[in-house]
Amino acid sequence: MKVLVINSGSSSLKYQFIDMTNESVLAKGVCDRIGLEQSFLKHSKIGGNTVVIEKDLYNHKLAIKEVISALTDDEIGVIKDMKEISAVGHRVVHGGERFYKSVIIDDEVKEAIEKCSELAPLHNPSNIIGIDACRQIMPDVPMVAVFDTAFHQTMPRHAYIYALPYEIYEKYGLRRYGFHGTSHKYVSERAAKMLNKPIEELKIVSCHLGNGASICAVKYGKSIETSMGFTPLQGLCMGTRSGTIDPAVISFLMEKEKMTVKDISDFLNKKSGVLGVSGVSSDFRDIQEAAESGNDRAKLALDIFCYRVKRFIGDYIAIMNGVDAVVFTAGIGENNDYVRREVLTDMDFLGIKIDQEKNKTRGEEVDISAEDAKVRTLIIPTNEELAIARETVELVKKQ
Repeated sequence: MKVLVINSGSSSLKYQFIDMTNESVLAKGVCDRIGLEQSFLKHSKIGGNTVVIEKDLYNHKLAIKEVISALTDDEIGVIKDMKEISAVGHRVVHGGERFYKSVIIDDEVKEAIEKCSELAPLHNPSNIIGIDACRQIMPDVPMVAVFDTAFHQTMPRHAYIYALPYEIYEKYGLRRYGFHGTSHKYVSERAAKMLNKPIEELKIVSCHLGNGASICAVKYGKSIETSMGFTPLQGLCMGTRSGTIDPAVISFLMEKEKMTVKDISDFLNKKSGVLGVSGVSSDFRDIQEAAESGNDRAKLALDIFCYRVKRFIGDYIAIMNGVDAVVFTAGIGENNDYVRREVLTDMDFLGIKIDQEKNKTRGEEVDISAEDAKVRTLIIPTNEELAIARETVELVKKQ
């Protein structure tokens, strides 16, 4: 079975084409600047060349057609006919309370996803556009929606309910949902395989650290707590997001700086985080370089980020009454040895101790624990596309 995985944005569409008989990626790419001038398709055939095709991609339907054209091309393609696409797996950011697992997409499911757009106005509408485009071009191919929020639907009520009047939750569904669920689920399952133990017996803290970052407490295979909330703004400070702050800061700034609702949203989501503190960049590589050159604010930004990651790890160990493994994943988690070292410094009293030489690893699946560590520390590159493809195959086979 060959599965096309789609991650649709407002003006972009990322894809991977995976042969699920051996879980190998056959091709991948991105359609960028959809609906804008100078749009293009960047397509890579695994084992072959990467090509950039400049094309007028007026909408997502045209983008999907170009993806299929590339996949079936005699030179850069990997299949002879569109009929070799067995199923399509779609990343959908928000499933609300309705979706606690992946589902086959039909009209009813699509309508429910549309209703969740109020909870994720920047993401779900784009996901729906991608779904519609694929259904128009491939009406007979089964489609599956895989939700970023689904994995966290096992959180207990006391973890996800805000301390606001309960009627607000009932009226608007205003609660903590959490995100990055596909990634947290994938790496926790990989951790169990690395430790050669059933996931149902393990307590894992999963640290998805990238430009967007979240931490998840995975107890016996289920998410029981995560750092993001109603939106991805809650929790850790990130590349440009403030993370958790005193809510009174919002009204204070709106009054003092004469900000509108949109102004304050942009301020907290796009101008804050390590970018706002450092004044240098939202890219941790740039910030670390600046810090090493003596930039005090860049060093402060790194310290704040590492400190907050450490706090969440400690919180989640307390919540789970112990921990068997701490997992680092995503761009920073997989590649930044400085962040991993700073986060885990002075945590040996909990049995967490890393080998500094092993910690220099970048982007590889490896156990970096010291020999005498009681808790394992693992680097596991995330693979959300493969996780989506697996969910897709599992559901399609049940049809």
